[in-house]
Amino acid sequence: MKLSYEGIGQWAATFACTGVSEGSVVKVGANGTVSACAAGEAFCGTVSSVSHGGEACSVVLGGLVTAAYSGIAPTLGYGGLSADGQGGVKADTSGRSYLIVDMDTGTKTVTFVL
Repeated sequence: MKLSYEGIGQWAATFACTGVSEGSVVKVGANGTVSACAAGEAFCGTVSSVSHGGEACSVVLGGLVTAAYSGIAPTLGYGGLSADGQGGVKADTSGRSYLIVDMDTGTKTVTFVL
């Protein structure tokens, strides 16, 4: 049986944005604005949707989310993650600690609690 964590406990806020895409991790770059993360940076959430004009986006700030990962696969349980600079995350022992509940090496995605 395949489990789905989609939407569990999620809460989001709308921000101004530039150059972000759905599913990418972002940081607060200016007052009320999110932007893409560079490799190794901490992130505040994942983009769930972007307006047609690309000027505003909804960012999931809490709950379970799934993101692409690069590099070595993150370990299940509590582990450090940071942005990979390509919109996803990477395992990072010095990154912020998250509860990682699911990892798929085939699709290179990881599900964790923000």
